[in-house]
Amino acid sequence: MSKRIVFTGGGSAGHVTLNLALIPYFKKEGWEISYIGSENGIERELISKVEGVTYYPIATGKLRRYFDLKNLKDPFNVLKGTYQAHRLMKKLRPSIIFSKGGFVSVPVILAGKLNKVSSIIHESDVTPGLANKIAIPFATKVCVTFKDTAHYIKDRHKVVHTGAIVRKEIREGDKEKGRKLYHFHPNKPVLLIMGGSLGSKKINEIIRNSLSELLALFQVVHICGKGNVKHSLHQTGYKQVEYVTDELPDVLAMTDIVVSRAGSNSIFEFLALKKPMILIPLTKEQSRGDQIINAESFRKEGYAEVLQEDTLSKEKLVQTLTDVWKKKEDYLLNMNKYEGDFSTDSIISLIKEVSE
Repeated sequence: MSKRIVFTGGGSAGHVTLNLALIPYFKKEGWEISYIGSENGIERELISKVEGVTYYPIATGKLRRYFDLKNLKDPFNVLKGTYQAHRLMKKLRPSIIFSKGGFVSVPVILAGKLNKVSSIIHESDVTPGLANKIAIPFATKVCVTFKDTAHYIKDRHKVVHTGAIVRKEIREGDKEKGRKLYHFHPNKPVLLIMGGSLGSKKINEIIRNSLSELLALFQVVHICGKGNVKHSLHQTGYKQVEYVTDELPDVLAMTDIVVSRAGSNSIFEFLALKKPMILIPLTKEQSRGDQIINAESFRKEGYAEVLQEDTLSKEKLVQTLTDVWKKKEDYLLNMNKYEGDFSTDSIISLIKEVSE
């Protein structure tokens, strides 16, 4: 009988990316693959495109750190989701659960524990997110990207340092395809702007206000988020897109410098591809502060410069871009010293070991 694996994780593209990297291997090995996610989250949209994976939606709630009337309703959604996940465990009888985090994963990990199914959680940030903090006591192992993450996990015996994982296809892009896709000139550098899967109003505004200065130096790909394209601004050398999916490897291959949020998955992809970065982390008002810590870690290693959104201005952005571009060889030298191999091998080995 073939082995069965359940993947879970959602709420943002970053909570699905690693699962998308692992699924092809287990498909090739003949495992039965299921995915448990939310009813309307981005994970459903992304996983629905993957052949050979059965998607099961469950109810979920966001466990907020602040007061919101939805906090009164969401615990019931979590309980409902746990009941649904519990029933799915009995139906699917998986050998292992692999979770990339996000609030939808909490009921799945808990249901796995109730059904004596081993589970592995992956934490990509320096400090664990709230969902993973809740789920870790019920998990078998916790994979971490940063070694320092172990200091923030009480059950240290569960921690396995697997390092950064980057999808194989991300490293197989074709810069010529990327340039042809957006009709870019082969001899002018390319700046990529990534403001997160939903975009960033402030980053979008400052980029657009700086276009004349930016286009004097670069050709610009601006990933601005769903519904945020301004058609009136279309011009040669400036390409706006809501988001990038299948063509992302080619876009990254042609990119020379990046302005981005500081989500762990993205910044390690840029590191793997040796792309100097300017990172604009989410503020503490917008998040739990994990991106601030990620960005500072990369700044200390000499991979990136960091700008804070609450003090961001057109002048600061243009000056920092100019400075980083002038010193790009220094950033590349530092990136070349990184010792990780970015492969999925360590996690795949752990999944097979725990599922025995």
